[in-house]
Amino acid sequence: MAEGLALWANPSSPHAEGRRARAALEDARERIKRALNWEGELIFTSGASEALWIALNRAKAKRRIVSAVEHDAVFRAASDAAVVPIDPEATFDDDIDFAALKAMLDPSVPTILGVQHINSETGQTPYHTSQPYFGTLAREAGALLLADCSQSAGKWPLPEADMLVISGHKFGGPIGIGALLVRDFAMLEPGGGHERGYRQGTENLPGAMGMAAALEAGDVESWLTTYEQQRDFRSALRANGQIIASGVSGPGWITAVAHPTLSAQALLIRLDALGFAVSAGSACSSGTLKKSRVLDAFGVPDDVAARTIRVSMGWSTTPEELERFSEAWASLC
Repeated sequence: MAEGLALWANPSSPHAEGRRARAALEDARERIKRALNWEGELIFTSGASEALWIALNRAKAKRRIVSAVEHDAVFRAASDAAVVPIDPEATFDDDIDFAALKAMLDPSVPTILGVQHINSETGQTPYHTSQPYFGTLAREAGALLLADCSQSAGKWPLPEADMLVISGHKFGGPIGIGALLVRDFAMLEPGGGHERGYRQGTENLPGAMGMAAALEAGDVESWLTTYEQQRDFRSALRANGQIIASGVSGPGWITAVAHPTLSAQALLIRLDALGFAVSAGSACSSGTLKKSRVLDAFGVPDDVAARTIRVSMGWSTTPEELERFSEAWASLC
């Protein structure tokens, strides 16, 4: 990022400084694509929210379908989208209701189908466990497939999809930078003067260079905690609480756990006092406690959702921190 700031100029300007900035931007673009094994196109954005908006509003589609457990940014970008529920009788508790999805898809209507790769509240993988089915259904219906990979890019291999969304700060890069990966520009309607005409606003060169560097720094194999330690950590939480939506196929870095008695708000306060930063599984809006939309879609009872927090870790989380949190969690139970 420091290098990008030092050579900063508008990458769209024709003068020498602009051309140097453009060369650095294109180098970052290719490095990111190479790190993600992506052979299609890449549009730099200000983050995942903008990338989702472009995909859902610029795709050459007349209808939008999304899963019930998508991030709020999806519903803000496509408030009129048809919603596919979670199947309460599926083998895994994170499966989409495929019967409902099949009924929604109509080959005569150009459609974009959006399904996340990893859920940001529970760590579940509605897309990943059923990836072949999504691809088959989308192809049979002639639909475009959009995968929100904000929580998986740089950590897990990307799924097969026509468009994918990534967010720099989710894998150790800077804030304010993300990208929409699109297999072919022909899938989108142009809408801006930058990024080949598919985005408005001057490109964030330092952010793009920082995002490329973060991806090249390594994946979960280079984290300070191993898969076994993450699994043991989840087991320790389960011993003194309820893991929400077991996420048997999910990664170890996001876990939603319900306390036997304490509310999420009480947990936030007490854990913060002990030096731990966690998130609540429910949000407060206009002074009224509301159940998380995602937990509701997964069928989590109201009383359990009210006692649920999200515990997540990153590349710099240490085994000692996991152990200290496990001890703190047990002390509250």
